[in-house]
Amino acid sequence: MSAALQMTAFGLALLSTLFLLLATCTDCWMVNTDDSLEVSHKCRGLWRECVTNMQDGVRTCDQYDSILADHPAKIIVTRTLLITADLLAGLALATLLLGLDCIKFLKEEPRVKLKMCYGAGVILGIGSILGLVGSVWYAVDVYMERTMLVSRNIFLGVHYDFGWSCWLGMAASTGCFVASVLLTCCLY
Repeated sequence: MSAALQMTAFGLALLSTLFLLLATCTDCWMVNTDDSLEVSHKCRGLWRECVTNMQDGVRTCDQYDSILADHPAKIIVTRTLLITADLLAGLALATLLLGLDCIKFLKEEPRVKLKMCYGAGVILGIGSILGLVGSVWYAVDVYMERTMLVSRNIFLGVHYDFGWSCWLGMAASTGCFVASVLLTCCLY
């Protein structure tokens, strides 16, 4: 039972960590929602803004000036939280891999291996909370910006909604949290 639970948690943690990395690197955290002509598809990410022409499929991206440039708080906070979550999830994954019963590392020390799995679960839990806070922070800020513009009857030509990268970040963080619960609560 313990080995099956460990492998389930490892598979979920691996998949969730990969999705969390993908969400951090991709460019569609915000997507335009009212392009009435549907000529282009605009996405804003943490690192750049991209526009795809729907007729010929040509995609152009504008990099943000610099990582250290003056950016909105939602970008800075989300970048910081997601990069930290990625690093913690990677560390937890490496620790979990060494703590699995099927790995020969420290085979004669089952209590140490169990503590490694537990520690990986704690680290993964912290990373998942940071990733979830970062993704939800960004989503709430997009919602508040949109609500403010609608309440003041301001139309700038493009209104943004949550993009697939934002949803992927939330789902990946939730997956990491479930793997953390499996490792910390259910393994004992």
